[in-house]
Amino acid sequence: MTVSVWDTYVKRTDGKLMHFDILVPSTLNDELIILNFGKTYLENKRFKTENISIKACNFCHIERATDTVLQDLKHKRFSIIELENCH
Repeated sequence: MTVSVWDTYVKRTDGKLMHFDILVPSTLNDELIILNFGKTYLENKRFKTENISIKACNFCHIERATDTVLQDLKHKRFSIIELENCH
């Protein structure tokens, strides 16, 4: 299975810039749904962030899903790869 990778940046209220990827099935291209997945992810963080916007979330590329990503897609419909300032 292939997934679309959405490169995402969100500013934290402490001034740090979060960088993470939202992975979804490659057949999904509804930006509103993808943004909502990002909001769901951010709601579970222990720190506050600014609102996520479509300007901060851009389609990057398509790649083959790993087993871990496939499990996330099965349970949550999306997967997150944390890259910078996500903890």
